[in-house]
Amino acid sequence: MATRLFVGGLSWDTTDDKLRDFFSQVGTVGSATVITDKFTGKSKGFGFVEMSTDAEAEEAIKKLNGQNLDGRDVAVNTARPMEERGPRNFEPRRDFGGGGRPFRRNTRGGDNRRGRY
Repeated sequence: MATRLFVGGLSWDTTDDKLRDFFSQVGTVGSATVITDKFTGKSKGFGFVEMSTDAEAEEAIKKLNGQNLDGRDVAVNTARPMEERGPRNFEPRRDFGGGGRPFRRNTRGGDNRRGRY
């Protein structure tokens, strides 16, 4: 049975292939994934590695936790299952006017006669 490991403290330059090579020192790697931001594509500084057996996963934790990868000391732990999140509510708030700022009337007079902020 494959065991999933959490790897934290990764460098921004670490790729999936570098992570796979780093963990292949201690056993067979099923998959290695660096988590990236969906908008920028930049690494978030952590990832997940799946080892083929539980014994290899324990050995990876013992040998690789605190070791240097791409100039950073990485933290290796057993990954916890993802927690359930409640439904998201995307209704706009009443005190915000669509632009993300609260409605504010111009009380100063002068140049702002069209009601702009």
